[in-house]
Amino acid sequence: MQEFGHTPVLLGETIENLNIRPNGIYVDGTLGGGGHAYETLCRLSDKGRLVGFDQDADAIGAAKARLEKFKDRVIIIHSNFANMREKLLELGIEKVDGILLDLGVSSYQLDAPLRGFSYRVENAPLDMRMDVGQKLTAKDIVNGYSEKELYRVIRDYGEDKFAKNIAKHIVMARKDKVIHTTGELCEIISGAIPMKMKKKGGHPAKRTFQAIRIELNHELEVLEGHLDEMVGLLNDGGRLCVITFHSLEDRIVKAAFRRNERPCTCPPDFPVCVCGKISKGRALGRPILPSEEEIKTNKRSKSAKLRVFERKEQ
Repeated sequence: MQEFGHTPVLLGETIENLNIRPNGIYVDGTLGGGGHAYETLCRLSDKGRLVGFDQDADAIGAAKARLEKFKDRVIIIHSNFANMREKLLELGIEKVDGILLDLGVSSYQLDAPLRGFSYRVENAPLDMRMDVGQKLTAKDIVNGYSEKELYRVIRDYGEDKFAKNIAKHIVMARKDKVIHTTGELCEIISGAIPMKMKKKGGHPAKRTFQAIRIELNHELEVLEGHLDEMVGLLNDGGRLCVITFHSLEDRIVKAAFRRNERPCTCPPDFPVCVCGKISKGRALGRPILPSEEEIKTNKRSKSAKLRVFERKEQ
Protein backbone atom coordinates (compact mmCIF):
# COMPACT_ATOMS: atom_id res chain seq x y z
CA MET A 1 0.00 0.00 0.00
CA GLN A 2 1.21 3.49 -0.83
CA GLU A 3 2.25 5.54 2.17
CA PHE A 4 -0.48 7.92 3.34
CA GLY A 5 1.52 11.12 2.89
CA HIS A 6 -0.49 14.23 3.63
CA THR A 7 0.60 17.67 4.83
CA PRO A 8 -2.03 19.15 7.17
CA VAL A 9 -3.33 22.49 5.89
CA LEU A 10 -3.56 25.50 8.22
CA LEU A 11 -2.22 23.30 11.01
CA GLY A 12 -1.04 25.99 13.43
CA GLU A 13 -4.09 28.17 12.86
CA THR A 14 -6.47 25.27 13.38
CA ILE A 15 -4.85 24.08 16.60
CA GLU A 16 -4.82 27.64 17.95
CA ASN A 17 -8.49 28.15 17.15
CA LEU A 18 -9.59 24.83 18.66
CA ASN A 19 -8.54 26.46 21.95
CA ILE A 20 -7.68 23.05 23.36
CA ARG A 21 -8.50 22.24 26.98
CA PRO A 22 -6.03 19.60 28.28
CA ASN A 23 -8.77 17.48 29.86
CA GLY A 24 -11.28 18.01 27.07
CA ILE A 25 -12.84 15.72 24.46
CA TYR A 26 -12.15 16.51 20.80
CA VAL A 27 -13.34 15.07 17.50
CA ASP A 28 -11.48 14.97 14.19
CA GLY A 29 -14.21 14.21 11.68
CA THR A 30 -11.80 13.78 8.77
CA LEU A 31 -8.84 11.99 10.31
CA GLY A 32 -6.80 11.41 7.14
CA GLY A 33 -3.19 10.67 7.99
CA GLY A 34 -3.66 12.03 11.52
CA GLY A 35 -1.73 15.29 11.19
CA HIS A 36 -4.21 17.58 12.91
CA ALA A 37 -5.09 14.82 15.38
CA TYR A 38 -1.43 14.35 16.36
CA GLU A 39 -1.00 18.02 17.26
CA THR A 40 -4.28 17.99 19.17
CA LEU A 41 -3.25 14.92 21.17
CA CYS A 42 0.10 16.53 22.02
CA ARG A 43 -1.88 19.17 23.91
CA LEU A 44 -4.16 16.80 25.81
CA SER A 45 -3.47 15.40 29.27
CA ASP A 46 -3.95 11.75 30.21
CA LYS A 47 -7.56 12.63 30.97
CA GLY A 48 -8.17 14.21 27.56
CA ARG A 49 -9.64 12.24 24.66
CA LEU A 50 -9.74 12.47 20.89
CA VAL A 51 -12.20 10.58 18.68
CA GLY A 52 -11.20 10.37 15.02
CA PHE A 53 -13.47 9.49 12.08
CA ASP A 54 -12.62 8.57 8.50
CA GLN A 55 -14.44 6.56 5.84
CA ASP A 56 -11.20 5.67 4.04
CA ALA A 57 -9.71 2.38 5.30
CA ASP A 58 -6.21 3.41 4.16
CA ALA A 59 -6.48 6.60 6.21
CA ILE A 60 -7.60 4.61 9.26
CA GLY A 61 -4.55 2.34 8.97
CA ALA A 62 -2.16 5.27 8.57
CA ALA A 63 -3.70 7.22 11.45
CA LYS A 64 -3.51 4.24 13.82
CA ALA A 65 0.21 3.91 13.10
CA ARG A 66 0.88 7.63 13.46
CA LEU A 67 -1.08 8.00 16.68
CA GLU A 68 0.15 4.76 18.28
CA LYS A 69 1.87 6.51 21.18
CA PHE A 70 -1.43 8.17 22.16
CA LYS A 71 -3.45 4.94 22.02
CA ASP A 72 -4.75 5.36 25.59
CA ARG A 73 -6.42 8.67 24.77
CA VAL A 74 -7.52 8.22 21.14
CA ILE A 75 -10.45 6.29 19.64
CA ILE A 76 -10.45 5.77 15.86
CA ILE A 77 -13.70 4.97 14.07
CA HIS A 78 -14.03 3.79 10.46
CA SER A 79 -17.10 5.81 9.52
CA ASN A 80 -18.29 8.96 7.78
CA PHE A 81 -18.60 12.00 10.07
CA ALA A 82 -22.31 11.93 9.23
CA ASN A 83 -22.54 9.25 11.93
CA MET A 84 -20.68 11.33 14.52
CA ARG A 85 -23.50 11.90 16.99
CA GLU A 86 -24.64 8.27 16.90
CA LYS A 87 -21.10 6.89 17.33
CA LEU A 88 -20.28 9.30 20.16
CA LEU A 89 -23.43 8.33 22.02
CA GLU A 90 -22.38 4.67 21.70
CA LEU A 91 -19.18 5.69 23.51
CA GLY A 92 -21.19 7.47 26.21
CA ILE A 93 -20.15 10.91 24.95
CA GLU A 94 -22.95 13.50 24.73
CA LYS A 95 -20.88 16.69 24.45
CA VAL A 96 -17.38 17.56 23.22
CA ASP A 97 -15.04 20.55 23.50
CA GLY A 98 -14.05 20.85 19.87
CA ILE A 99 -14.64 19.41 16.40
CA LEU A 100 -12.42 19.65 13.33
CA LEU A 101 -13.31 19.00 9.68
CA ASP A 102 -10.64 19.17 6.96
CA LEU A 103 -12.78 18.71 3.88
CA GLY A 104 -12.07 17.51 0.37
CA VAL A 105 -9.73 14.92 -1.06
CA SER A 106 -6.35 14.15 0.54
CA SER A 107 -2.95 14.27 -1.14
CA TYR A 108 -2.72 10.49 -0.76
CA GLN A 109 -6.01 9.93 -2.53
CA LEU A 110 -4.98 12.23 -5.38
CA ASP A 111 -1.58 10.56 -5.76
CA ALA A 112 -2.72 6.93 -5.51
CA PRO A 113 -3.37 5.86 -9.14
CA LEU A 114 -5.80 3.06 -8.31
CA ARG A 115 -8.09 5.47 -6.45
CA GLY A 116 -8.85 7.36 -9.68
CA PHE A 117 -9.27 10.81 -8.13
CA SER A 118 -6.74 12.69 -10.24
CA TYR A 119 -7.07 14.02 -13.78
CA ARG A 120 -3.27 14.05 -13.93
CA VAL A 121 -2.97 10.24 -13.86
CA GLU A 122 -3.90 8.96 -17.32
CA ASN A 123 -4.40 5.22 -16.92
CA ALA A 124 -6.18 5.11 -13.58
CA PRO A 125 -9.58 3.43 -13.23
CA LEU A 126 -12.53 5.79 -12.84
CA ASP A 127 -13.13 5.10 -9.14
CA MET A 128 -13.09 8.20 -6.84
CA ARG A 129 -14.68 6.40 -3.88
CA MET A 130 -13.65 7.76 -0.50
CA ASP A 131 -15.05 4.57 1.01
CA VAL A 132 -13.94 1.67 -1.19
CA GLY A 133 -16.66 -0.47 0.38
CA GLN A 134 -19.21 1.57 -1.53
CA LYS A 135 -20.46 -0.13 -4.72
CA LEU A 136 -21.10 2.89 -6.95
CA THR A 137 -17.98 4.33 -8.64
CA ALA A 138 -17.18 7.28 -10.86
CA LYS A 139 -17.24 4.88 -13.81
CA ASP A 140 -20.90 4.12 -13.04
CA ILE A 141 -21.77 7.82 -13.02
CA VAL A 142 -19.86 8.62 -16.22
CA ASN A 143 -21.34 5.66 -18.11
CA GLY A 144 -24.75 5.42 -16.45
CA TYR A 145 -26.08 8.93 -15.81
CA SER A 146 -28.25 10.49 -18.48
CA GLU A 147 -27.00 13.56 -20.33
CA LYS A 148 -29.37 15.70 -18.27
CA GLU A 149 -28.05 14.23 -15.00
CA LEU A 150 -24.42 14.68 -16.05
CA TYR A 151 -25.13 18.29 -16.99
CA ARG A 152 -26.68 18.91 -13.57
CA VAL A 153 -23.71 17.40 -11.74
CA ILE A 154 -21.05 19.26 -13.72
CA ARG A 155 -22.98 22.53 -13.60
CA ASP A 156 -23.88 22.43 -9.90
CA TYR A 157 -20.79 20.79 -8.40
CA GLY A 158 -18.14 21.81 -10.94
CA GLU A 159 -19.54 25.25 -11.75
CA ASP A 160 -18.21 24.73 -15.27
CA LYS A 161 -19.70 27.01 -17.94
CA PHE A 162 -19.12 24.27 -20.51
CA ALA A 163 -21.10 21.72 -18.47
CA LYS A 164 -23.75 21.19 -21.15
CA ASN A 165 -21.18 20.51 -23.89
CA ILE A 166 -19.08 18.26 -21.63
CA ALA A 167 -22.14 16.16 -20.75
CA LYS A 168 -23.03 15.92 -24.44
CA HIS A 169 -19.52 14.78 -25.40
CA ILE A 170 -19.44 12.14 -22.63
CA VAL A 171 -22.73 10.63 -23.81
CA MET A 172 -21.57 10.66 -27.45
CA ALA A 173 -18.25 9.00 -26.58
CA ARG A 174 -19.75 6.20 -24.49
CA LYS A 175 -21.99 5.15 -27.40
CA ASP A 176 -18.85 3.78 -29.06
CA LYS A 177 -17.33 2.17 -25.97
CA VAL A 178 -17.44 2.21 -22.18
CA ILE A 179 -15.30 4.96 -20.60
CA HIS A 180 -12.94 3.11 -18.23
CA THR A 181 -10.04 5.42 -17.29
CA THR A 182 -9.30 8.91 -16.09
CA GLY A 183 -7.26 9.53 -19.22
CA GLU A 184 -10.17 8.65 -21.50
CA LEU A 185 -12.46 10.98 -19.60
CA CYS A 186 -9.91 13.81 -19.70
CA GLU A 187 -9.61 13.47 -23.47
CA ILE A 188 -13.38 13.67 -23.90
CA ILE A 189 -13.63 16.74 -21.66
CA SER A 190 -10.78 18.43 -23.49
CA GLY A 191 -12.61 17.93 -26.79
CA ALA A 192 -15.69 19.67 -25.37
CA ILE A 193 -13.89 22.90 -24.46
CA PRO A 194 -12.84 25.55 -27.03
CA MET A 195 -9.09 25.70 -27.65
CA LYS A 196 -8.77 29.34 -26.60
CA MET A 197 -10.40 28.57 -23.26
CA LYS A 198 -8.06 25.64 -22.54
CA LYS A 199 -5.11 28.03 -22.46
CA LYS A 200 -6.38 29.64 -19.27
CA GLY A 201 -8.09 28.50 -16.12
CA GLY A 202 -6.02 25.42 -15.33
CA HIS A 203 -6.59 21.82 -16.41
CA PRO A 204 -9.81 21.50 -18.49
CA ALA A 205 -10.95 18.40 -16.55
CA LYS A 206 -10.45 19.83 -13.05
CA ARG A 207 -14.01 21.04 -12.51
CA THR A 208 -15.66 17.93 -13.97
CA PHE A 209 -13.55 15.59 -11.82
CA GLN A 210 -14.45 17.64 -8.75
CA ALA A 211 -18.13 17.48 -9.68
CA ILE A 212 -18.17 13.70 -10.20
CA ARG A 213 -16.29 13.12 -6.93
CA ILE A 214 -18.71 15.32 -4.96
CA GLU A 215 -21.74 13.59 -6.51
CA LEU A 216 -20.36 10.10 -5.92
CA ASN A 217 -19.45 10.66 -2.27
CA HIS A 218 -22.44 12.91 -1.42
CA GLU A 219 -19.95 15.39 0.04
CA LEU A 220 -22.09 18.52 0.09
CA GLU A 221 -25.24 16.73 1.26
CA VAL A 222 -23.39 15.19 4.20
CA LEU A 223 -21.77 18.51 5.11
CA GLU A 224 -24.96 20.54 4.89
CA GLY A 225 -26.96 17.93 6.76
CA HIS A 226 -24.71 17.68 9.82
CA LEU A 227 -23.14 21.05 10.66
CA ASP A 228 -26.07 22.10 12.87
CA GLU A 229 -25.81 18.76 14.67
CA MET A 230 -22.10 19.34 15.32
CA VAL A 231 -22.79 22.77 16.81
CA GLY A 232 -25.28 21.03 19.09
CA LEU A 233 -22.61 18.57 20.24
CA LEU A 234 -20.36 21.32 21.58
CA ASN A 235 -19.97 22.22 25.23
CA ASP A 236 -20.21 25.88 26.22
CA GLY A 237 -17.09 27.53 24.81
CA GLY A 238 -16.41 24.59 22.50
CA ARG A 239 -15.38 25.30 18.92
CA LEU A 240 -16.11 23.87 15.49
CA CYS A 241 -13.26 24.42 12.99
CA VAL A 242 -13.94 23.70 9.32
CA ILE A 243 -11.37 23.87 6.52
CA THR A 244 -12.87 24.15 3.02
CA PHE A 245 -11.21 24.06 -0.39
CA HIS A 246 -13.80 25.43 -2.80
CA SER A 247 -16.68 27.91 -2.81
CA LEU A 248 -19.43 25.28 -2.67
CA GLU A 249 -18.21 23.94 0.68
CA ASP A 250 -17.43 27.39 2.04
CA ARG A 251 -20.90 28.75 1.25
CA ILE A 252 -22.49 25.85 3.14
CA VAL A 253 -20.28 26.40 6.19
CA LYS A 254 -20.78 30.18 6.16
CA ALA A 255 -24.57 29.78 5.94
CA ALA A 256 -24.64 27.19 8.75
CA PHE A 257 -22.58 29.40 11.05
CA ARG A 258 -24.81 32.40 10.30
CA ARG A 259 -27.94 30.28 10.91
CA ASN A 260 -26.68 29.13 14.31
CA GLU A 261 -25.53 32.62 15.29
CA ARG A 262 -28.69 34.43 14.18
CA PRO A 263 -31.51 31.85 14.04
CA CYS A 264 -34.37 34.33 14.52
CA THR A 265 -36.96 34.02 11.73
CA CYS A 266 -39.16 36.94 12.78
CA PRO A 267 -39.87 39.63 10.16
CA PRO A 268 -37.31 42.47 10.40
CA ASP A 269 -39.99 45.00 11.37
CA PHE A 270 -41.00 43.06 14.52
CA PRO A 271 -39.99 45.07 17.63
CA VAL A 272 -39.16 41.91 19.61
CA CYS A 273 -38.42 38.28 18.75
CA VAL A 274 -41.43 36.00 19.04
CA CYS A 275 -40.11 32.90 17.22
CA GLY A 276 -38.19 31.78 20.30
CA LYS A 277 -35.10 30.67 18.40
CA ILE A 278 -31.98 31.37 20.46
CA SER A 279 -28.44 31.92 19.21
CA LYS A 280 -26.11 28.99 19.81
CA GLY A 281 -22.91 31.03 19.61
CA ARG A 282 -20.93 33.05 17.11
CA ALA A 283 -18.66 32.78 14.13
CA LEU A 284 -15.20 34.04 15.06
CA GLY A 285 -14.14 36.73 12.61
CA ARG A 286 -13.39 36.36 8.94
CA PRO A 287 -12.17 33.12 7.34
CA ILE A 288 -8.50 32.39 7.99
CA LEU A 289 -6.34 31.91 4.90
CA PRO A 290 -2.95 30.19 4.54
CA SER A 291 0.20 32.30 4.62
CA GLU A 292 2.28 32.88 1.50
CA GLU A 293 4.95 30.68 3.06
CA GLU A 294 2.52 27.76 3.51
CA ILE A 295 1.27 28.10 -0.06
CA LYS A 296 4.86 27.92 -1.32
CA THR A 297 5.58 24.72 0.60
CA ASN A 298 2.14 23.10 0.16
CA LYS A 299 0.30 24.01 -3.04
CA ARG A 300 -2.82 22.18 -1.85
CA SER A 301 -3.32 24.92 0.74
CA LYS A 302 -3.80 27.67 -1.84
CA SER A 303 -7.60 27.58 -1.89
CA ALA A 304 -8.07 26.66 1.79
CA LYS A 305 -10.26 28.65 4.19
CA LEU A 306 -10.69 28.02 7.89
CA ARG A 307 -13.94 29.11 9.55
CA VAL A 308 -14.48 28.84 13.29
CA PHE A 309 -17.72 28.75 15.32
CA GLU A 310 -17.74 29.07 19.13
CA ARG A 311 -20.66 27.66 21.10
CA LYS A 312 -22.08 29.94 23.75
CA GLU A 313 -24.91 28.89 26.03
CA GLN A 314 -27.55 31.58 26.54
